[in-house]
Amino acid sequence: MGIKSFQGSRKQQNVAAPVALKVRDYMTTSLITFSPDQSIQQVVESLIKYKISGGPVVNSRHELVGVISEGDCLKQLSESRYYNMPLEHDNVEKRMARNVETIDGNMDVFDAANKFLNSKRRRFPIVENGKLVGQISQKDILKAALQLKGQNWNRQ
Repeated sequence: MGIKSFQGSRKQQNVAAPVALKVRDYMTTSLITFSPDQSIQQVVESLIKYKISGGPVVNSRHELVGVISEGDCLKQLSESRYYNMPLEHDNVEKRMARNVETIDGNMDVFDAANKFLNSKRRRFPIVENGKLVGQISQKDILKAALQLKGQNWNRQ
């Protein structure tokens, strides 16, 4: 014999269909990018000027070749002081991270949130047809979640 519910019949609720939120709808497309031949000093100046903590490195064909971060620059600053080498003698290509993990623009934002949690990254570049088209950050995912909350999570 099956389990019976003693709650009585349930009212049918009009629940809106869940909205599919894609990474591409929340990614930033106006990016500060760097080139492999830029000096670390130029990168540091840009990081400070634009109040960012890093950015993608692209070649002349706008293909993603790496990422440079504040940490990469700090490492170079530390080494330049230790070895008494001026900043202008080092460039992005020598300091950038090369094997950059990207994210698909068609990925659901909540799948992207899990990817952020599992990878401990703050941002992911989005590449389509070999070209950098945008970047998604943890803050972008939070904005998407707030929008969804306003549409679905508060319904009673």
